[in-house]
Amino acid sequence: MASSIGWKCTGFLKAVTSGSFFLSTWGQFPRRGMGSVLDPAMRAYLEENTEVTSSGSLTPEIRLRLLTPRCKFWWERADLWPHGDPYWAIYWPGGQALSRYLLDNPDVVKGKSVLDLGSGCGATAIAAQMSGALRILANDIDPGMAITLNCELNHLSPFPILTKNMLNLKQDQWDLVVVGDMLYDEALADSLHGWLRKCVRTFGTQVLIGDPGRSPCSGHSIWRELHKVVEYSLPEATRQQNSGLTTSAVWDFQP
Repeated sequence: MASSIGWKCTGFLKAVTSGSFFLSTWGQFPRRGMGSVLDPAMRAYLEENTEVTSSGSLTPEIRLRLLTPRCKFWWERADLWPHGDPYWAIYWPGGQALSRYLLDNPDVVKGKSVLDLGSGCGATAIAAQMSGALRILANDIDPGMAITLNCELNHLSPFPILTKNMLNLKQDQWDLVVVGDMLYDEALADSLHGWLRKCVRTFGTQVLIGDPGRSPCSGHSIWRELHKVVEYSLPEATRQQNSGLTTSAVWDFQP
């Protein structure tokens, strides 16, 4: 075991789960545009340094390539990972709740267009496709590295991935927007709040937010417009990886 245990105690995971992370890198990662082609060298690197797992989450039906305690970079110094902080390699509690809800309630997405905003590992978009969504776009400013691999793991055709900051783009019409684990920074919550409100008021979009209720944004005004749909007890492995969080919920945004 490394003397500095990298991601888990000194890197991005501690910062986000403790609520101290500030989104200073928003919009600064390389942008791959729309598509699902993964460079062969990158594919090989991800396959070597992540683990395929379906355990320890709310959705054992979904197989994902993640950063786990059995991976070198879980323990290694964060600055040795060469591709930017891999937020996409963690299955965050809010995303787990959203994915579980869509799998259990396919009518929410069946035949509909779905935008997965802040898609990360792509699990919620994958759950939407499994549940019969007609059109899906996964959006994340991280390069979307593992989403294509995760689609393959679940025998699904890859869906489009957009790695631009959608909060800076002209809005499109979606039946449903899903947002997982993005209410951890006041400035980001402000931007999301305005953007999502416009979606609802302009297009009548339904917005579902998956969030465990981290303290940094617990007093933000967006919470006055969130209505709890369902709450899940998190598996023990997820609790341990998220500073003891015990539950995560799905919220309906009604501005």
